[in-house]
Amino acid sequence: MKKGHPVLTIFLFFLGWVFMYADRNILSPVMGDIGEQWGLTKTELGLMSTVFFASYAAMQIPTGFLADRFGRVKVLVIGYILFGVATFLTGLATTFGMFLLMRALTGLGEGTYYGSQYGISSSITSERYRGLVSALINSGMAFGISLGFIGSAYITYTLDKGWQFTFYLFAVPTIIVAILIALFVEDGRAKESKVQAKEKEPLRKLFTKNHILVYILIFCSLYGFFGMLTWLPYYLQSSRGLEASETGIIASLVPWASIPGAIFFGYMSDRIQNKKALIVSLSIAGALCQFFIPYTNSYVWLLVGLIVYGLIGKLALDPILISYIASITPSTMYSKVYGFFNFSGMLSSIFAPYITGYFADRSGSMELGFYLSGGLLLIGALLFLLTGQQKSVYSVSNPVLK
Repeated sequence: MKKGHPVLTIFLFFLGWVFMYADRNILSPVMGDIGEQWGLTKTELGLMSTVFFASYAAMQIPTGFLADRFGRVKVLVIGYILFGVATFLTGLATTFGMFLLMRALTGLGEGTYYGSQYGISSSITSERYRGLVSALINSGMAFGISLGFIGSAYITYTLDKGWQFTFYLFAVPTIIVAILIALFVEDGRAKESKVQAKEKEPLRKLFTKNHILVYILIFCSLYGFFGMLTWLPYYLQSSRGLEASETGIIASLVPWASIPGAIFFGYMSDRIQNKKALIVSLSIAGALCQFFIPYTNSYVWLLVGLIVYGLIGKLALDPILISYIASITPSTMYSKVYGFFNFSGMLSSIFAPYITGYFADRSGSMELGFYLSGGLLLIGALLFLLTGQQKSVYSVSNPVLK
């Protein structure tokens, strides 16, 4: 029997997100170099992220069913090891086709994490603290984004190691994290199954009106977020004239600002019963930031826009939506619902990098992609107003964090 303390579980899941998001964002600062090496267009540069997110999204729903049936830790660890190995192999790619294949394998590996991880963390946490715990775990995303941006830019341009070296370097701690999770994290699924063995929950419970509107909103939120993450360093270099070595630090303003924002709003969401007003407000504010960032010509106001977006954007909204959807879903279906939830969001990430690059090739400007992101998020916020009354009828059986 594993004896891992719940605080250790939360910390390891935090580290899991650190290296997931570091891997995703070590690519962004060096897209220009990779494009020059293989003679790629902006559309093809966007395809590098699209291939990764397509395979990542494809794993979300199967992972939810596999994790709830065979074990959340087991499925998570196998995928995470594949992610680490594929990250190392990405650095060895000698052709663009091989590079795309390795990014697809990386996406398949990372795709086992979301539903499994939030299935476990939601099962050990009562509703009273679920938003805060999700925010603490999610803050690993912010550290990972910053680590990926700064590490990739520093290693490639300051140390002059070449873009491949970052992939080699990040693969090692990734595999170590997988081993630690296997050793110290308890699944919790077996206890849940014994307590609720007689409850055969129909799949339609994951497709109520409230569920569907959450899926739409996360799609709209992640479209802008991943479009920005993929292209922001390149945009700062090509459209704002900043040095490549500086863009990693500036782009990191978003994730660093998101840490206090996510924890604050996660804590606030745990203190209010109806989260609709908070969710809608944050969504609209995030959309306005996505309009403002490409619109302003001022360097100072650009920095302000990035910081504000970090405080109230996708990373602040995520813990609230995670808590919200857990409160309207049976605990035995957590991995499944988080699979559908993340699949809905990641569908947008398949299109956002490619479409932003496509518009940049056709119009000669990258601003249109940002404006489209803001418009989609506004639509998602308005549709979320149609959600019915939030009924927190599902509780966690014997949560560890009470």
